[in-house]
Amino acid sequence: MNRIDQIFKDLRADSGKALMPYITAGDPSVEATGRMLGAIQEAGASICELGIPFSDPVADGPVIEASMTHALSQGVTVGDIFEMVSSVRASLSIGLVAMVSFSIVHRIGLTKFIGDAKDAGFDGFIFPDLALEESEAAREAAAKAGLILSMLVAPTTPDDRAEQIAKACTGFVYVVSRAGITGESSELPAELTGRLTRLRGVTDLPITVGFGISNAQQVREVVSVADAAIVGSGMMRRVAQVRSEGEDQTVKMVADYTRDLVPGLSPA
Repeated sequence: MNRIDQIFKDLRADSGKALMPYITAGDPSVEATGRMLGAIQEAGASICELGIPFSDPVADGPVIEASMTHALSQGVTVGDIFEMVSSVRASLSIGLVAMVSFSIVHRIGLTKFIGDAKDAGFDGFIFPDLALEESEAAREAAAKAGLILSMLVAPTTPDDRAEQIAKACTGFVYVVSRAGITGESSELPAELTGRLTRLRGVTDLPITVGFGISNAQQVREVVSVADAAIVGSGMMRRVAQVRSEGEDQTVKMVADYTRDLVPGLSPA
């Protein structure tokens, strides 16, 4: 069984929920990213969404865009990221999902990219700029490798299309909580519960929610109706704030922030 499937199976058996932090690979460095993976696992995360830097990110707000710009300025490559993941994978039990533009995958080659990612220790992918109608080859390649491929359901996605996307996903369905780009927000959309309820009617896959989640209370609100909360901009904003203080401080901050979020996995 794929590691992501096993994680959610085990959580559901105990009525548990997952915290899925996002971190940009290479910010502040590739080496620090490897340490950060261990830190968020120790702090209570179940899965990490690892962003592969891209010069023209899709749907990412200014915080994550700046994080990717910093990583690219360090000269980080996809090969560097795969090598880092391979070096730490044996010490990790958390799931690792690559958030990566399909432009990068296409440039490297679909079969090679998925094979190299599997060899490194990734458990699956999110290709945010890959349309459902163009996803069949990628879905087949991921399935053949035993990896999951999740796709995004946006607030503006019509119900019939959302159903098609959910049925095309493996591992989990990624629900975007609100329209627009990534970033922290003070409250979650009132209509989110209804959207998740409709999706529950068409898929048995775990449902994860991202965009706008930045504190334990918002995590609690999300996991009261979903299986996992994804926290990205809140994490990378804090990385940017302490980046100049050195990698030790950055790794500590990532662990501390994850610990601050974990209480939201439990009812109030």
